[in-house]
Amino acid sequence: MKNSRVAFMKPIIETERLILREVDIECDLEPWVDMMSDEETVRFIGGQTMDHAASWRQMAMVIGHQVVRGYSFWSTIEKATGDFVGRVGLWSPVGWPEPEIGWTIHRNYTRRGFAKEAGAACVDYAFETLGWDRCIHVIGEENIGSIKTAEAIGSKRLYKVDKLPPFGDVKCWAYGQTREEWESRNET
Repeated sequence: MKNSRVAFMKPIIETERLILREVDIECDLEPWVDMMSDEETVRFIGGQTMDHAASWRQMAMVIGHQVVRGYSFWSTIEKATGDFVGRVGLWSPVGWPEPEIGWTIHRNYTRRGFAKEAGAACVDYAFETLGWDRCIHVIGEENIGSIKTAEAIGSKRLYKVDKLPPFGDVKCWAYGQTREEWESRNET
């Protein structure tokens, strides 16, 4: 899953271990397909695995969201290796309850703190750069890993979310935080 073009692409967000940059279909397609074709990875985001064509269409949609909104899910790259570790970023399509910060991490890179590190950086970006007043994370109620990640970056359970595409019948909750809550944590 080495991404040889990572050094030539401008980071949007950089953390200690990660680069978050715009999706590049040419160099990200194969690791994206590998990530989205894994049943466990997609279990809480609709449960439908994606083949090559479906992954390409999803990536095109993410790129389009970047064009329309100025932000989107970004390819998340490990600095030390250049490996694609997932997609993390900001999401707010028409019909979404509120602007969201979400993450999907490739199964080979889970349990290393990448979602927490990238998610926290995206919260900072949303409040500092984009001026958001609140952000949420839509999380399946059985997705303990994402719930713990959301709580670790300062979010708390806010309200139930029903029948939100692409989640289908997965029962979800919105976790989130306000700018004021974020600012009070960052003052200490």
